[in-house]
Amino acid sequence: MILIATDLDGTFLAGSNSDRLRLYQTISAHPDITLAYVTGRSLEAVLPLLSDPTLPSPDYIISDVGATIYDGDTLQPIAELQADIDQRWPGAQVVADALAPFTGLERQNVPQSRRCSYYCTPEQAGSKAIAEAVAELGCDLLYSADRYLDVLPSDVSKGTTLTALVEWLDLDGEQVLVAGDTLNDLSLFDAGYKGVCVGESEPGLLEATSQNTRVLQASEPGCGGIIEALAWFGFLGAHGMTAEVRPPATPGGAELVIVYHRLPYEEYREDGRVKRRRPKSPNGIIPTLLSFFADGREGAWIAWSEHREDDSPFQHHTAVDPDRYPRLTAARIPLDKDQIDIFYKRFSKEAFWPTLHTFWERASFREDHWEVFLEVNRAFAERAASEAAENALVWIHDYNLWMVPAYLRELRPDLRIAFFHHTYFPSADVFNVVPWRREIVGSLMQCDYVGFHIPRQVENFVDVARGVTPVQLLEREDCAPRFVTYGCAVGLERYTRAIGVNDRKVGLGAHPVGLDINRVKACLEDDMVQIRMSELRAELTGVRLILSVERLDFTKGTLEKLVAYERMLEENPELLGKVTLFTVCVPAAGEMKVYQELQVQIEQAVGRINGRFAQVGWTPVQFFFRSLPFEEVVGWYAMADVMWVTPLRDGLNLVAKEFVATQGLTGGTGVLVLSEFAGAAAELKGALLTNPHDVADLAHTCYLGLNLPSSEAQARMRQMFEIVEHHDIRRWSDEFINAATQAALANGSGTEGQAVAS
Repeated sequence: MILIATDLDGTFLAGSNSDRLRLYQTISAHPDITLAYVTGRSLEAVLPLLSDPTLPSPDYIISDVGATIYDGDTLQPIAELQADIDQRWPGAQVVADALAPFTGLERQNVPQSRRCSYYCTPEQAGSKAIAEAVAELGCDLLYSADRYLDVLPSDVSKGTTLTALVEWLDLDGEQVLVAGDTLNDLSLFDAGYKGVCVGESEPGLLEATSQNTRVLQASEPGCGGIIEALAWFGFLGAHGMTAEVRPPATPGGAELVIVYHRLPYEEYREDGRVKRRRPKSPNGIIPTLLSFFADGREGAWIAWSEHREDDSPFQHHTAVDPDRYPRLTAARIPLDKDQIDIFYKRFSKEAFWPTLHTFWERASFREDHWEVFLEVNRAFAERAASEAAENALVWIHDYNLWMVPAYLRELRPDLRIAFFHHTYFPSADVFNVVPWRREIVGSLMQCDYVGFHIPRQVENFVDVARGVTPVQLLEREDCAPRFVTYGCAVGLERYTRAIGVNDRKVGLGAHPVGLDINRVKACLEDDMVQIRMSELRAELTGVRLILSVERLDFTKGTLEKLVAYERMLEENPELLGKVTLFTVCVPAAGEMKVYQELQVQIEQAVGRINGRFAQVGWTPVQFFFRSLPFEEVVGWYAMADVMWVTPLRDGLNLVAKEFVATQGLTGGTGVLVLSEFAGAAAELKGALLTNPHDVADLAHTCYLGLNLPSSEAQARMRQMFEIVEHHDIRRWSDEFINAATQAALANGSGTEGQAVAS
């Protein structure tokens, strides 16, 4: 077994892109190589590196200049070795008190364990009084780089702790390679092992090791120098290993790769055969993304497809629409029913969905499900890597595919990687309950650009990232006039547009998904829709219509809305017989048992309200637990006096925009009553905002909407329609692509200068 014991900054984290990739892959590929990080950092400061998916995981971590030693898997101290060091450490406060009288010593504000570090001049470091004070404590002094003074337990250094580890592991000392670049690493070379001073090392270290025949002074910096040493000392030849990088995935021909869990068409089974049809869902994103390929651009759409054992041979590639998109291919990933159930219907919806929407107490985290999640994400990344052309843009969509960037960056470091988060992204105190938050953030840090709906979600992500890894705020931007600042729960004054994570720059942006206005317009021009609208006008004569359209989900606030409606009828008896709540609630898939209890509660609330208030010829609540065709929903949008959209938390909410588009195109005066916890509240200036967690406010704001003067309602609608019409789905996609492309170019994606590791 070979033990590579390496310093981090300037050594293992340095060197060219190709050398780093070459060394990291060699270490990861060979089980005979054991890796130890030997660093002046504390474990707390090393943790961000452990979340970087491009770095090989260390088997051992010697930190705090040798004062602490951890198992790399458990991150727990190696008790037999740590106990001996602990006995020689008087305690940080004792050391600080002893050195407090010495002026000019400035303690470093960095995480530390079993050592105290100061900034000081060479003159101060040579002070006899300081040396005597430290000696009285039974400690040692270490001075490096003409600036850093460390107080350590006696006879403790990187070299002594490494020697203790080698003896504890019962390793042959001839199979140990140490690597460093500063005088802080000198004790590693003095321990007698084979070693390498990597290129561009500190002159003092080079001078101190110049006569040591067991130390190679390499020409290449960082990882390149370690590779030189592995060959120089015969480690690779003796073990039949190679430091050659394994071939990256062979580039495909797709200039733009869409990675989305849904195919751009719907698959269904008939007579045991898989057939396809146009999507029934009114999701405007799919046709918009498809439009990027209408000009003949070569592209690939990565999505999963269910594969059964009795199916005919699986088609990995199918044409999407040869006439409209002649060079677009659907690259299908075969998943069996168990994988789909765990990856999407159970894990994503039972672990991540409630957490993202701040209902973390509902979340269920299972390690075995996470392993399936990783397996599926790896499959997506591998398929994207094989489809994408050199330097292509890969656009990944939503939380189901959080880990794709990590795998993809390793497979294809040349690619430009962008990610859009369609769901809400919560604050750090909520997201940090996720057991795998470090891995998720580490993966997203491999992107060139990450987009969210609104600035609040961007800032929440930045706060989460700052709890995982050191982050520099590189660019900031005012939210106004594009977004609401102080006017709602998700408002914000300024937000971050780019962050630096060590030597990587990650662009960030707020891009509320737009609406396909033409699709709404086409529905309104349809003869059948016009007929249905006329029927509804007749049916609703003398009755004000409150409309609610949403999926069955605890995040949508359906139950809270029904309770508020009941309260509004109680407090305003003049509304009886004069108003009706028409609710369309699209049920979840039958396998999603998490929603069954909620459905029962909603049905009971509807029954209670109708039982209390119904009159002959008037039903207070008309509730439909089914999906309605989009064309029919548009007809209802046109008739609504109040559109009641009150999710408890929502990434954006396109239903609100569909209503605004319909009312705007028909010259309506409907009122949008919108939850201030929906992302759309930060964009749709003109909506009446309400707090869905406050039943009294829900009821009051709905009542206000019913009684708003028509002139004010019209002015508010005009303001919102202008926003929805201008920032449509096409503008959304164009702006995102442009921002992602610029971020990738600025980051140097596909060039030698691009960092492999954060």
